[in-house]
Amino acid sequence: MQTLNDLLVESKIFANREVLSPHYTPQKLVFREKEINNIERALAPSLKGERGRNLFIYGKTGTGKTSCAKYVINEVNAIPNTKAKISYINCRIYNSRYRILNKVISDHIPTYAKRGYGAVELYEKLINWIEEDSKILVITLDEVDVVKDLDDLIYTLTRINSDIRAGGVTLIGISNKVSFKEDLDPRSLSTLYESELIFPPYYSNEIFAIIKDRAETGFKNGAIDDEILHFIAASASKEGGDARFSLKIMSKAGEMAEERSQEAITMKEAEEAIKAAESEIVYDLISTLPEHQKLVLYSIVLLTGSGGSYKKLTDGVDTYIFSGEVYGRYKSISEGLHKQAKSERWYRNYISELEMQGLIVSFDSSKGVRGHTKLIKLLYPVKKTREVLERDIFGIAKANGIEPGAV
Repeated sequence: MQTLNDLLVESKIFANREVLSPHYTPQKLVFREKEINNIERALAPSLKGERGRNLFIYGKTGTGKTSCAKYVINEVNAIPNTKAKISYINCRIYNSRYRILNKVISDHIPTYAKRGYGAVELYEKLINWIEEDSKILVITLDEVDVVKDLDDLIYTLTRINSDIRAGGVTLIGISNKVSFKEDLDPRSLSTLYESELIFPPYYSNEIFAIIKDRAETGFKNGAIDDEILHFIAASASKEGGDARFSLKIMSKAGEMAEERSQEAITMKEAEEAIKAAESEIVYDLISTLPEHQKLVLYSIVLLTGSGGSYKKLTDGVDTYIFSGEVYGRYKSISEGLHKQAKSERWYRNYISELEMQGLIVSFDSSKGVRGHTKLIKLLYPVKKTREVLERDIFGIAKANGIEPGAV
């Protein structure tokens, strides 16, 4: 066991831990030149004092969306005397229209922020500030799909361009979910007038180049070799080309080697770090799912663990459950939590999203298995997945006297 004095000794493994963080923005982003140029083109009108088209950026976790957006924002901020004023907003933290408006005001008019003004007052102050000298306000909304009142937010921000006499607002939205706009009200959707940019997953050789560059700065000389970096890159590639996953593995492996008083990371630490990172990432992912996707996944977990009103299908190794039964359980759970269950059309979208995230797999059954239906299989351990979901779903519900299993 390490003592406090051990922790204060200079690391034999790490040279700069910050470089290994997924939140670190490097000076050069490799394999994303085309995407960076597209973001720059979207912002170019704003730099000249003109309203640009709104831009929505999509891609799986770890494909560089946020890093590229921040990279371009840093470029813009370095340009003197530009009309463009930028706010970067993490919607996991600022997850409502009011919080986002207040954050924008805080970024640019700090003396006015946090005085208890309502959304209308913040909106009017923002318009007056933009009109003062025809500013172009660029609002970057990272993980925009998690905003609770997204319709109200989109409508409010796009409405500014209709209400002001000079200047304007350009939106950049970032999301893991291409389908998130389907939740928007038609009136909000019609005001967007946006371009779209898709970030593809990284290939294994690209991940290797990314993490090798980080490793050269983040680790001491000789602390990690190319064989281990290739191994980590291949593992991240299997997880869908997630560079963030590979950085997490590297950092975790380094910590393990340091705890063992080693001067270099071995394959043993890399293998153990991969297992730990896989577990952490999937449960991080589950905890950040939208509410109704959690309820659908919880229904799948319950049916997988205990069986339902219909007999489960197994192939001797895996267990599959009927989609119709999952929807029935989802409706029951929603009612037990005093929530309105979504329609079957939305339920099918949720199943698709859960499958895209790699949490479940589904396929159409052959004829003769209760007619023609969809079969679903959970891809992660029932017990751990249920624990994460119940902590999230019932954290608030317990206060209302609703317990796990009561639904």
